[in-house]
Amino acid sequence: MTERTTVRLPQPLLSRAKRKAAAEGRTLTALIEEGLRLVLAEGRQKTKRVLPRVSKATGGPMPGMDFTSFSALEELDDLEYIARMKNFK
Repeated sequence: MTERTTVRLPQPLLSRAKRKAAAEGRTLTALIEEGLRLVLAEGRQKTKRVLPRVSKATGGPMPGMDFTSFSALEELDDLEYIARMKNFK
């Protein structure tokens, strides 16, 4: 059973998606559905975690890595996610 829903997307992204769907001869709905399936399937795949670099001299994190603040850890996680998405193409 299919359902209707409203999705708010930035105009440039929506324009690109419409052009891609048209170029491939399919609907925008089909393009969005495929994208969602890929993203959801990614969670089931084993992903290799990239660990922070460790100093060989001290055995601790490299200078500039801040593990004392939660926001710094979130930023590291966000940067890893962005790197994965760039390779997702």
